[in-house]
Amino acid sequence: MDKVLLQVVNCLKMQVRNHGKHNKRWLYKGEGVKYGKTLYYPRDPDHKDPPIEPTKLFMVQRIKPIKGTPFWERRILRDLGIAESTKTMAIAKNTPSMNTLLWKVKHLVRVTPIVFPYGEPTEEDINYTFLKETGECIVAKEIKVDDGRMVATEEFVKDPKRLDNETLKRDSRLKWLNNW
Repeated sequence: MDKVLLQVVNCLKMQVRNHGKHNKRWLYKGEGVKYGKTLYYPRDPDHKDPPIEPTKLFMVQRIKPIKGTPFWERRILRDLGIAESTKTMAIAKNTPSMNTLLWKVKHLVRVTPIVFPYGEPTEEDINYTFLKETGECIVAKEIKVDDGRMVATEEFVKDPKRLDNETLKRDSRLKWLNNW
């Protein structure tokens, strides 16, 4: 009888689970690189992150409806200006407080960094600036007319040997009717 009781007790000891998170920092002691409060374990010991320059602005697009979301998420979207059904895009600064707000609604929005491949716009360039869906802000600094192109266009239009639209249509129609 004692043997059976001993087997039951041993069996129960084996089924005990340890709840909680196991801390495995001792496995990688001294290998981690600390960035602020985050401990990062690079894949290679010689790994260096490429230098990046964060963007100044984000393009925030709402991709999901706000129906059924909690009031705090709706409030954040309203503060961004994209809670209405007609407007689904906003421009936001890349600041820690704005990033905190965007993190709370990251499942409702798409955040695209805005880059300026041709330089940042000024007050005079505001009429010649447009934003692509990819986040590229295109600035047309100056719109110039090339005099050489203007002269070449005039010569082409006034050339007597040039076939105009009416002549081409008439000739194409005749070839269509009489293909031999």
